[in-house]
Amino acid sequence: MGKFQQTILCFKGFRKYFPLFTGVVFSLLTSVFGPSSHAAIPQRPGIGQTDHRQAVDMASLPWSAIGRVQTELGSRCTGFLVAPTVVETAAHCLFLPKTGRYIQPHDVHFLRAYSKGQYAAHARAIRLLVPPEYDPRNESRTAAFDRATLFLEAPVATMKDVLAVSDRLPSPGTDVVLGGYEQDFSEIVRSDMGCRTGALMVDGGGKPLVTHDCSATRGSSGAPLLSFQDGRWTALGVQVLANYGVGGAAAPLLPLVADGGGGQ
Repeated sequence: MGKFQQTILCFKGFRKYFPLFTGVVFSLLTSVFGPSSHAAIPQRPGIGQTDHRQAVDMASLPWSAIGRVQTELGSRCTGFLVAPTVVETAAHCLFLPKTGRYIQPHDVHFLRAYSKGQYAAHARAIRLLVPPEYDPRNESRTAAFDRATLFLEAPVATMKDVLAVSDRLPSPGTDVVLGGYEQDFSEIVRSDMGCRTGALMVDGGGKPLVTHDCSATRGSSGAPLLSFQDGRWTALGVQVLANYGVGGAAAPLLPLVADGGGGQ
């Protein structure tokens, strides 16, 4: 078990959020701007003028470690395995604005390597954890903590089928790929295979976000920002935000705090 798989067990709590505006205006991947916005809202934020996404092979890494996070209320996002029973995704995918609470764990399903109704394995979540610093009512200050950990009822893969997790922030210009179950191709994963990280930015609380120029839009929330390092595919962060134009930002998987509290 790697360092992240060990330290992630220390995360306790469960808070949530939605968009972020720091310097460059971002559009949250799974929501629509309110009526107060005066700018034209792109139908596919994060794509830009040229769509660089392409189909991928779900039978091999890194894509075989990715799956659909699906709730019994009908919402869907992307998630990925960091251990046979541990999935990372975006926290905002699991928050219920009408109730002000997170969805119950047993109402969340992970379908590994989902494609057009078929999948390699399926399991329900039995526990959800979100860093307690993530606050749905203070979104702009807590975007760097927009990540959720799902603990599954049973393994859906072996250790050779999961992703490594970076223990450091990437340098600008790092080659990356990004793909998920997006709004315009929700039944398959499409990925931008030739993008790079940008300069680090910070949320309103001063915590880092990893920017990138990958083509990715709504529905890619929770997907891993991936880099091939030391002979294996490594997750650099969790996709959480999309630009008006091309690109977006990912929440790091580093433990930005030593500990948390609570959980479901």
